Amino acid sequence: MQTRSVLLVEDDRGIGRSLVRLLASQGHDVRWARSGREALDSLAGSTALVLLDLGLPDMDGLVVCRELRDRVPAAQILILTVRDQEADIVLGLDAGADDYLVKPFRLAELLARVRACMRRRAGGDRWEIGELTVEEPSRTVTLRGEPVELRPKEFDLLAVLAREAGRVVSRERLMAEVWDGRPAESTKTLDIHISALRRKLDGPDPGSRIATVRGTGYRLVSG
Repeated sequence: MQTRSVLLVEDDRGIGRSLVRLLASQGHDVRWARSGREALDSLAGSTALVLLDLGLPDMDGLVVCRELRDRVPAAQILILTVRDQEADIVLGLDAGADDYLVKPFRLAELLARVRACMRRRAGGDRWEIGELTVEEPSRTVTLRGEPVELRPKEFDLLAVLAREAGRVVSRERLMAEVWDGRPAESTKTLDIHISALRRKLDGPDPGSRIATVRGTGYRLVSG
C-alpha cells in the first residue's frame, strides 16, 4: 500500500497552517516542521513527499534538501520558495529536489504538483488484495490470475482504492485524484465508474469487493 506521509517544512505560521489544512483535506498525513533542524529530526523512512521552503530561520534550505535526499532517497521533494531565478531553480534541482514551485502559487497548481509527485513515487507499486492484483507501471489488473480489461479512468480509480485497500477513500479525494477535481466533472461520473468497476470485478455479486461507506466514499475490501 502506498504511504501518503507528507513532511511540510515552512517557518511562516500562516502559510503553514493553510497548507496543513489543504493537504489533510486531500487525505495526506501531514507533519509540519518550522525549521531545518526540526525537519531533519522529524523525518521518517515512510515519508513520501517533502514540501520544502528554502528560506528557513536556522539552515540554508539547499543544505536541508541535500540532507533529506541522502536520508530518504525514495521520497519526493518539492521546493516552495520565492527564489525565482533560473540559477536558483537549477541549484534546487541539483540539490536533489524533484520539483520546484515559486511563491506565490495557486493552490490548485500546488495540489497538481503534489499528485504528480505521488504518482511518480508510486510508479513501481504493485498491490495484491486477495485474488486481485493491480500493477501501476504496466496499468494491468488480474483477478484470480485472469486479466481484467479496464478503461483508463476505471484503472486510475481502482489504483487509488488499491493504494488505500481496507480504508475509506472519500468521494472528494477520488474526484480530485482521478479527475483533478474539475468542476465540470460531476460526482455522477464517479458513480458510473464505480458501477462499471463492480461489474468487472464482482460479476454476479456487485458491491462485494468495493464497499460503499454511506455519506463518505468507498473502500476496497482487503479481506
